[in-house]
Amino acid sequence: MSDFSQVTVVKKANVYFDGNVTSRTLKFADGTTKTLGFMLPGEYVFNTAAAEIMEILSGELDVLLPGDDWLSVVGGQVFNVPENAQFTVRVHQGTDYICSFLN
Repeated sequence: MSDFSQVTVVKKANVYFDGNVTSRTLKFADGTTKTLGFMLPGEYVFNTAAAEIMEILSGELDVLLPGDDWLSVVGGQVFNVPENAQFTVRVHQGTDYICSFLN
């Protein structure tokens, strides 16, 4: 799917790590939420409440998920983040992503 229809966009941006990671929140009629974001090169530690699916649209990063080894991820690939987890990403080049929150 290259676009989303019938969504509400939260105007205020989510800005993290001094502006190196930004996203916008999309709310769907069925109650689901996604964020569309971009990460600049660097290393970032995130904490989650809900489980997430991270779809990497373009770019390249390594991710360290709880209990796993570092995994290389490139545009066109996805990874799953468990609920109530902390994970680390090392972004090697500007990375465009979609984060889908699972309820």
